[in-house]
This record gives sequence, structure tokens and C-alpha cells, in this order.
Amino acid sequence: MGQLSTHVLDTVRGGPADGVGIDLAIADGTGWRTLKSVTTNENGRTARPILEGDELAPGCYELVFHVAEYFARRGVAQGSPPFLDAIPVRFTIVDASAHYHVPLLVTPWSYSTYRGS
Repeated sequence: MGQLSTHVLDTVRGGPADGVGIDLAIADGTGWRTLKSVTTNENGRTARPILEGDELAPGCYELVFHVAEYFARRGVAQGSPPFLDAIPVRFTIVDASAHYHVPLLVTPWSYSTYRGS
């Protein structure tokens, strides 16, 4: 059964980022349609896969990670206005039976992502 999952690591603290808001959208031919909004837990993950089973379909998706709010709550200096606010990560799902894991490693000044397992 295919699924889409994520996790967020705060590389300033060297640990999981809890309470990061994430929006998931899909390209629908006329623009972007929001499918879900979720929040990371104390492990920096969502409680369940963001999409799984029949919810997961081939297409172009975008995860938007709301990191400025997260760093502000933690009292981390990030500039005014923040250098990074909402980080969009666009990716394509081809095989709806596969596991797509899209993590985010983040500081107030930089980020990276990759396709994990």
C-alpha cells in the first residue's frame, strides 16, 4: 500500500521539530488544490502518513512547511521579517503503490530535503 510521509528535523537543536504546520496540495490543471493540513508531533512526524492507500494517486504535489511560526514559538532569532517563512517542496508521485518520504532538515537560514524511505 502506497503512502506519503514526512518528518522535520530542527538542525539548530539537533532534534525533531514539533508543532510545524504543513499543508499538502496537488496540481489540478488550473492551479493548486489543498488536500490536507497537518502538524508534526513531538517526534517531528505526523501522527499518520499524510496520504495512504486510495488517497495516494500519481500527480504533482506540494508540501508547504510553515517554519517561521515554529522558530518564533521556540524563541529562535530568524531575522525580521524571517528569512524563511513557508518552505514549498514540489515533487511528483509516479507509483501510487510506493512509499514516498519527503523529510525537511531546517534552520532559520537554510533547509534541505530528499526522497527518503
